[in-house]
Amino acid sequence: MAESADMEQLLTAFRKFAVHGDTKATGKDLTGKNWAKLCKDCKITDGKNVTGTDVDIVFSKVKQKTSRVINYEEFQKALEELAPKRFKGQSKEEALQSIHKLVEGREPTNVGVTKVAKTAAVDRLTDTSRYTGSHKERFDDSGKGKGREGREEIVENTGYVGAYKNAGTYDTKIKMWI
Repeated sequence: MAESADMEQLLTAFRKFAVHGDTKATGKDLTGKNWAKLCKDCKITDGKNVTGTDVDIVFSKVKQKTSRVINYEEFQKALEELAPKRFKGQSKEEALQSIHKLVEGREPTNVGVTKVAKTAAVDRLTDTSRYTGSHKERFDDSGKGKGREGREEIVENTGYVGAYKNAGTYDTKIKMWI
């Protein structure tokens, strides 16, 4: 029973990494980039025993010749390939269990993502309650922007120059000639 729960966590981790960074991904296939990210985030790559090159070689070895992605079964084969390399002193089964423990329940990390600066100058410039004039009209009471409705002059795409007195008379002029 414990093994099925572990395999379920392994599948969950596989799916989370499979959809990471791709809005169209289904979660059934893992790209080479996401495989490398999984190995890095789960600490399978340690820089000594398992390097980024090893990860790429294993990916190329387990995927089908014409494919650019690996499915869950190929993912498990890839983990089996890397396990003895990562855990050298252990038997093949123990190494596989150890590598599964590294991956189970993990999800992609967003290291290096730019964070919003929290300084007095930025706070002062982005505080919508202190805006005046036309800028004040573009935000509601909560500070959320109104978008197009916040602008006073919304452009009309009628094809006529603004304040043209004969606007809309084209069809009547054409009917006179027909």
